[in-house]
Amino acid sequence: MSTSSARVRQQQRVEELCGGAVRALAAEPTLHFRGGRLHRGTAPLPTRAAHLRPDSTEDFGSFRGAADGLALRSAHSDAALHASLAATGEDDETARLLVDLLEQFRVESLATLPGVVANLRHRHETWSRAFHASGLTETASGILLYTVVQVCRARVTGQPVVEETEDLLEATRFGLVPAIGRDLAGLRRHRTDQTAYAGHAWAIATHVSSLLAEQEHAAGERRTSSRELFSLFVEGDQDDTVATAVSGESRVLADSGGGYRVFTTAHDREHAVASLVRAPLLEEYRQALDRRVAAQGVNVPRLARQLRALLSVPVDDGWDDAQEEGIVDGRSLSLLVTSPTERRFFRTVRESPVPDSLVTFLVDCSGSMRRHKESLAMVVDVFSRALDLAGVTHEILGFTTGAWNGGRALKDWRRAGRPPHPGRLNERVHLVFKDADTSWRRGRRGIAGLLKDDLYREGIDGEAVSWACRRMDGRAEPRRTLIVVSDGSPMDSATHLANDEHYLDHHLREVVEHEERNGSARIAGLGVGLDLSPFYARSQVVDLGEHTGSRVFGEVLDLLAR
Repeated sequence: MSTSSARVRQQQRVEELCGGAVRALAAEPTLHFRGGRLHRGTAPLPTRAAHLRPDSTEDFGSFRGAADGLALRSAHSDAALHASLAATGEDDETARLLVDLLEQFRVESLATLPGVVANLRHRHETWSRAFHASGLTETASGILLYTVVQVCRARVTGQPVVEETEDLLEATRFGLVPAIGRDLAGLRRHRTDQTAYAGHAWAIATHVSSLLAEQEHAAGERRTSSRELFSLFVEGDQDDTVATAVSGESRVLADSGGGYRVFTTAHDREHAVASLVRAPLLEEYRQALDRRVAAQGVNVPRLARQLRALLSVPVDDGWDDAQEEGIVDGRSLSLLVTSPTERRFFRTVRESPVPDSLVTFLVDCSGSMRRHKESLAMVVDVFSRALDLAGVTHEILGFTTGAWNGGRALKDWRRAGRPPHPGRLNERVHLVFKDADTSWRRGRRGIAGLLKDDLYREGIDGEAVSWACRRMDGRAEPRRTLIVVSDGSPMDSATHLANDEHYLDHHLREVVEHEERNGSARIAGLGVGLDLSPFYARSQVVDLGEHTGSRVFGEVLDLLAR
């Protein structure tokens, strides 16, 4: 397992814990972290204070403090009111950023739980030390801003400034406080009234912004951007982090009255993979896969027991008689007379775990996944064996395209005169490696088709997720889980060039949101060396390197457990 994958998995765990704390403190069940940002449902929420963005290398206390701060902002600050009060200062970015920070200090001052207060204090002190260590306090602008932050928070919350830098800001504080003293007192006095508080915050922010401009002009300092002053430059080693999937807004899709489009479906296909590969070659693939699975040494029966425990529900299966507690068994009441010392005249309901789940693995068969095909096939095959032993219904599906760079669909578009916004421009191919009604033993040859090189072309994820969910709709299993295995964002070069670069990933987000909202399935992303959290609320990063260890199976179990 690579260090980068372990770091992302640890970060995901931190986000889960902090997300629970935010939901409890803000009393909003839809709040959660995804990709390091707080979301309400599927909408990302703005982070309006630099100290609420801890670096990935910082301690857990910093993340808890940031999470508590975000929860308090959600619970005690009216976002619409704050935006309307800030409208008059849109031209002064420095003042606006400072007002955002002062509003955060206001909500933090309303914390009453001792643990939350301690977390917020820890986060503020950590941020303050990092700001100072970055060297920003060595400039006149930096020390002025740092002093304002320390003095204002101390006044609003009633807590002292950070002890380590108290002497550093004394001279600046001496010259600053007389000018803003009245408004400083107003911050503390009106901290429960957002509108009145904002008036004092804007007065302080405007004064500080003018001082910054004067200082930089008089001293001839390099102009430091407002955002730079409010940021921290204590970043970790970026070379050892896992990339996050690229996802953006498609203007073409957003402005389209008809939503997502497909130029032509004439060349779309759905195939059983076993029919695409010659029987001798498929047998060769199967033997190679069996050797890889054997070399891995996975305890499949144990994995099956774990899966059965995760994916089963207890169902009444008769009665256990002659128990010492439970429900009185009327047939045994005579024992009270004939055997006064007898206590076994009760009975209890016998419960047996019964799998009631459908699990679908949807594999991205885009070109970049080809290098992972052996490890990927091994993992999918082992899970198929284990799910079969556990009695859990499952499918293994895939998606790719029939050609590179559009193929026949692109040619049809060109012949039609290249109309604008054509939508998807490629030959969509959906693959069935093993369907839900086929056992692993009967479907094992089809699973080996994952080793076929020319399956891997380009990926149109949104349509594939929708297709996999439609296959689930007709099934009797009430609990349905779709695991999308991918190493990148949706990609089809012809579609991107004819529309815009975010057309397909925008559509994927819409599809996932729609299917989960409708209850079609619980959808999760299994990222192969990539963080898929921009697309999936439940996601896990795995390392499918050449020496894939048994850890990957535990990670998939964790994903299923969520």
